[in-house]
Amino acid sequence: MEERIQMMKDLSIEEREEVFADIARVLEGTAHEAYVEGNRHFAALSANMAQAIRVNADELARDNVQNAKRVLLQASTMISQFNAVHPYRMVSKAVH
Repeated sequence: MEERIQMMKDLSIEEREEVFADIARVLEGTAHEAYVEGNRHFAALSANMAQAIRVNADELARDNVQNAKRVLLQASTMISQFNAVHPYRMVSKAVH
């Protein structure tokens, strides 16, 4: 993902939107895993960031590339923090 962030200025608008959709999907996945594990604060932050990226993907893809890079770097930092704390993925996501 980091290599796509660095190449943002070389991507077309559609490809940038696809990058935003991908990162939003990953954020939603980490939000779900965090919620299941009981980390509701991180789940809320991750879900809210995913929703904000989805809603504004068109504007972010068309506007200033530097701002788009910042948003993607913040999102990838959140994902990296979650992966550092939870290096092993859950087998089951059932909530009882």
